[in-house]
Amino acid sequence: MEVENAIKTGEIAEMEKTASQVRRDILRMVHACSSGHPGASLGCTEFFVALYSKILKHNTNFTMEGKNEDLFFLSNGHISPVWYSVLARSGYFPVSELKTFRKLDSRLQGHPATAEHLEGIRIASGSLGQGLSVALGAAQAKKLNKEDNLVYVLMGDGEQQEGQVWEAAMYAAHNKLDNVIATIDYNGQQIDGPIAKVLDLMDLAAKYRSFGWVVLEEPKGNDMEAVLNILKKAKSLTGKKQPVMILLKTDMGYGVDFMVGTHKWHGQAPNDEQLANALSQLEQTLGDY
Repeated sequence: MEVENAIKTGEIAEMEKTASQVRRDILRMVHACSSGHPGASLGCTEFFVALYSKILKHNTNFTMEGKNEDLFFLSNGHISPVWYSVLARSGYFPVSELKTFRKLDSRLQGHPATAEHLEGIRIASGSLGQGLSVALGAAQAKKLNKEDNLVYVLMGDGEQQEGQVWEAAMYAAHNKLDNVIATIDYNGQQIDGPIAKVLDLMDLAAKYRSFGWVVLEEPKGNDMEAVLNILKKAKSLTGKKQPVMILLKTDMGYGVDFMVGTHKWHGQAPNDEQLANALSQLEQTLGDY
């Protein structure tokens, strides 16, 4: 048991090192082009690192069809910096390509797109409210093809203000799509301010349960071990005639003291001085691109 615990501790430590580097990537990417969305990208780093390193059964020999592998869809596509970094660090495309983020003729657009054929990207996203519907279509296709693989999707909490999300939520439960795991980045912030002031979601867990979903809540969305464990638990609940939802409470801007917990960094790039300050708080573990 002690050996197992030591291995587990070592794995978490390595994932945390990766997360630190991913955060450096995010900040440098948005700074270089003076645009982008660092806040929620920083807040979702643990989720992406845990998903791609330990949970998702994926293949870096990328195909759009994704047969016989798990699929992931990003609905809140504005947090593309964290996804691009994790895809590159996972081996989908060269890490050096991160320096082209939001540049002319880049495959790394501000919101993920498919026209550029970037490995790892299966849908254009960022028009909020659509990702869950796409994920459910993919999940249904997996069932029709008699594949045992799972479909994952990440949404924003502000995105829950879109009506299409709730149409999809009904559809999933009605069709017993128990091979889908949805996660909501529940940071309580959106571009115009705190969600509770813009348009309060009230009891989101109760809403999804009333729509027929199994709902898990994780209050420590920036704790790597907690995130890994909640994803494992969600996976264990698939195949039981109900879709699974994770409400993952994160802090927008996590990892950088002057960015954390505020909507002000939802869509603002740091200047030179702010970048230097932020990078000084994050260990360089895998080497900057």
